[in-house]
Amino acid sequence: MFVSKKSCIFAPDFKTTMTRLSVNINKVATLRNARGGNLPDVEQFAKDCERFGAQGITVHPRPDERHIRRPDVYALRNLITTEFNIEGNPQPAFVDLVCEVRPTQVTLVPDAEDQLTSNHGWDTKQHLAKLTALIQRFRREGIRVSVFVNADPEMVEYAKRAGADRVELYTGPFAELYDRDAAAAIEMIRPAAEKAHEIGIGLNAGHDLNLRNLQALITEFPWIDEVSIGHALIADALYLGIEETIRRYRACCIPAVD
Repeated sequence: MFVSKKSCIFAPDFKTTMTRLSVNINKVATLRNARGGNLPDVEQFAKDCERFGAQGITVHPRPDERHIRRPDVYALRNLITTEFNIEGNPQPAFVDLVCEVRPTQVTLVPDAEDQLTSNHGWDTKQHLAKLTALIQRFRREGIRVSVFVNADPEMVEYAKRAGADRVELYTGPFAELYDRDAAAAIEMIRPAAEKAHEIGIGLNAGHDLNLRNLQALITEFPWIDEVSIGHALIADALYLGIEETIRRYRACCIPAVD
C-alpha cells in the first residue's frame, strides 16, 4: 500500500493521467460577492482553469446564492469546453435549473438550505425511491448522475440500484485522519472504493482533498474517475498562482510509482 504525506510538486506526462481534476470555483464567486461587481470574474476564471489544465469545472449553487448564482450557471454553460458538473440538493428549483442547463454531470448532495459546506452523504437505502426517480429524470436529459455518499459500501451499492452512473465519496473524514494516520485513512476509504469497482459504478471523490493527501488516494484507488476540489485548491492558488496550482493537482492525479 502506497502512503505518502509529501506534497505533489512535479508533474510527469499528463497523458498517463487516469483521474480527472474538476475545479470547484465556488470560492471565487464568494470573493466576488463580498464586494459586489465582477472582481474576480468567475467566467474568466473558469476559462483560465481549463486553459491551465483543469479537466472540468464544478459549481454548487445554493438557495441563498452566497457564492455561485443562477446567472453564473447559465453563463458558464456556454463557456466551458471540458466537463461541467453542477452539484447540489435536488430541490425543485435545482432540478429545473440542471435540466435546463444540461451539464455533463449532476452530483446530488443532501445539503440543508443553510448548510455551510457538505458534510455527509445520502442514505441511499432509505432514499432509494426518491433517488431513482431523480436519476431517471436527469438521465432522460442526457446528464450523467453522481450521488454523494459516505464511504460506506452499502451506500455505494444502493446508489447503483437507484441507477446512478457514479458515486462521489465524501472524503472529509479521510482528510481529517490522513495527517495523523495516513494508513488508517486509506483503509477508511477502501471498502467503499472497492465495492464501487466490484459492482461497476463510476467513482468520484471530493471534500478536503489537497496536495498532501490526494496522490495517496489516487495511487491506492486508481479507478477513481474524477476528483472535485475547490477550497484547498483556491487557498493554494493564493500562494502559488492558479496555473501552478492546477499543474500540481494534476500531478497528484497520477498514481505514484514505487
